[in-house]
Amino acid sequence: MDISQQEFQERKREFYDFLELSIYQDEIKAMINHKRCRLIVNISDLYAFREDLPPRLLKNPVEYLQPFCDAATDWARNIDPKYLKEGEHILVGFEGPFVSRCVTPRDLLSQFIGSMVCVEGIVTKCSLVRPKVVKSVHYCPTTGSFLTREYRDITSNTGVPTGSIYPTRDEHGNLLVTEYGLCKYKDHQTLSVQEVPEKSAPGQLPRTVDVIVEDDLVDSCKPGDRVAIVGTYKALPGKSKGSVNGVFRTVLIANNVSLLNKEANAPIYTPEDLKNIKKIAERDDTFDLLGNSLAPSIYGHSWIKKAVILLMLGGVEKNLKNGTHLRGDINMMMVGDPSVAKSQLLRAIMNIAPLAISTTGRGSSGVGLTAAVTSDQETGERRLEAGAMVLADRGVVCIDEFDKMNDQDRVAIHEVMEQQTVTIAKAGIHASLNARCSVVAAANPIYGTYDRSLTPTKNIGLPDSLLSRFDLLFIVLDQMDPDIDRHISDHVLRMHRYRSVMDGGEAGLDGSSRYGREDEVDTDPSVFVKYNRMLHGKRTQRGQKRDTLTIQFLKKYIHYAKHRIQPELTDEASEQIAIAYAEFRNSSSNAKTGGTLPITARTLETIIRLSTAHAKMKLNRKISKSDVEAALKALNFAIYHKELTEMEEREQERQREQETNPRAEHPGRTDRADHSTNDNERSMDVDEPPAAVSGVNVSPQRMEAFNSVFGQHMRANRLDLITITELEEIVNTGTDAHYSRAEITFLLEKLQDENRVMIADGIVHMIS
Repeated sequence: MDISQQEFQERKREFYDFLELSIYQDEIKAMINHKRCRLIVNISDLYAFREDLPPRLLKNPVEYLQPFCDAATDWARNIDPKYLKEGEHILVGFEGPFVSRCVTPRDLLSQFIGSMVCVEGIVTKCSLVRPKVVKSVHYCPTTGSFLTREYRDITSNTGVPTGSIYPTRDEHGNLLVTEYGLCKYKDHQTLSVQEVPEKSAPGQLPRTVDVIVEDDLVDSCKPGDRVAIVGTYKALPGKSKGSVNGVFRTVLIANNVSLLNKEANAPIYTPEDLKNIKKIAERDDTFDLLGNSLAPSIYGHSWIKKAVILLMLGGVEKNLKNGTHLRGDINMMMVGDPSVAKSQLLRAIMNIAPLAISTTGRGSSGVGLTAAVTSDQETGERRLEAGAMVLADRGVVCIDEFDKMNDQDRVAIHEVMEQQTVTIAKAGIHASLNARCSVVAAANPIYGTYDRSLTPTKNIGLPDSLLSRFDLLFIVLDQMDPDIDRHISDHVLRMHRYRSVMDGGEAGLDGSSRYGREDEVDTDPSVFVKYNRMLHGKRTQRGQKRDTLTIQFLKKYIHYAKHRIQPELTDEASEQIAIAYAEFRNSSSNAKTGGTLPITARTLETIIRLSTAHAKMKLNRKISKSDVEAALKALNFAIYHKELTEMEEREQERQREQETNPRAEHPGRTDRADHSTNDNERSMDVDEPPAAVSGVNVSPQRMEAFNSVFGQHMRANRLDLITITELEEIVNTGTDAHYSRAEITFLLEKLQDENRVMIADGIVHMIS
């Protein structure tokens, strides 16, 4: 849009005064010292100088950008006359609070055309940098004279767009020769900015806007970067039918590109939040509390939930001086029967992780996960397009149906999972993109369901080169146990029967839902979930209140621990990790069937990462022995699929409960009367005290119960032998009347007399 010369000079004088009165004298000097050609101006400073100036600038930037650039150029020439060559200008970019004009590509509607906006998103495509002619020089051999011509297109700030055809003859018809060496060019690049995945509307295609960057802004970002681009939103006529049907292509002409931190959507901490975070970290059951708070609608899987907490916290990434990169992200995989809530756990990670991208094995290819080289539809140029793992840099990638991926596509993620980069060498493009993300995969066994007669490696059916890149691999089995099935059905039915008042449930006189009275727990209601009898079932578990953190506070806790705490290894922890790694290697070589994961040097780094994540969770600056022990328990459960450590914990807790409170509830107690929704709340909180046993004489009922538990455990786990100590823990886990060692020995001897078992050196052998 052309303006009169008088208006142009008035606006130039206005901006000249602004640069004189403000702090931008120092900015111009710094720009000259660093040999830059773009001055970044904060909108807030313009508001402080004159309130009516920024609204006019934002509404009609085309009329104000060129006067501003000329004023900045004059100031640069006054400070250093030799800095700018003839014909060069200082460019101006903007930053600061754009308020209502800070939008996403989805919000870019027709009302913003012709105005200045700030668009936030993620870069998905980058074209190659090409020169764009600004002024051409032509020589006429007949007359010996030179002819110059300037070129402006719709993206220029001043003047009317000119044609793009080079002149071949002058006004007298003489031939002209283009002197390419004397022509002036500027760099030109096209970007595609897409709305960030976590803020895009569900069920809709993500929106994209094309951005044109020129001069010093080219190559200021790459695919996968989160950016805030300030520029003028313009409509361009189409090549063919734009003027006929009235549909125009829109682009953003950028004047400033700033990279956003990956945690741009980080939560805001209040002093109360920091106080609660430290209070939770000081608890003895922090690990259990965070694990229970993750996906409370999913029954069981306590160790997998704890592992997910460690995964979202992550270790400490290290970049050594010699160029070595040691990843801090933790990779996890779940393999198991259908209908064991593997996909639901992935959905829970999507809801809590600050940056998470979900994909499936069938719905993604190798280049879709890493990066692809595509052709631009308009120019035909090659451009680099980022895949899911590049877009999830510093985040989590959830891959469901991992076993349905092709082998070629699966190999593509090998580099990402260890080196955390994506290297592309296709169509003349050689690039390396960052993909520092954690991978969480869920897969079914090779036969659809897990065959317990085969080793874990044969069931999984994946190569060791891929399995060793997973830090944790969990085998999730559908156990056909009546007690477990009863608990699961009770839990699922509670989920389906509960209706809050907001969802249309009938409220009682006290404002509670008709399905159960809601009580506040005795702590901060903004931290813990409000207790509801129908939704949460028993209020106590293992003699303690089963607290659950809210999703909002859990996000804040994980974000705080992940980014504010960077633990260091101590000598004691290092020695314990080395000893544990050697024991893992020794046990894997001696074991007949082996574990789920091959024990390699990557396992050593896994122990370090898990220990670091646990130290982060406890907000410790140093990694202690307790952190290593917690990491080893999680790793032991993942590799050998044993719940022995969990049973030991339950036994220790039960002993502590009996010492402090003999009337405390037992963890394995199954009170069938509690399944009724009409029972009072007191019956769900406290159970009957345990029955005492005296002497070695055992009643037939207790003998039958012992034989049932013992036989069921051996059949379910396909065991041929078991130690008496392990058997004592197993039979006492799910009963309210404990079996003493003398009773167990007496019952085993009776089974030996019946020729059903054989006892030797404290080990019970089954006789088939």
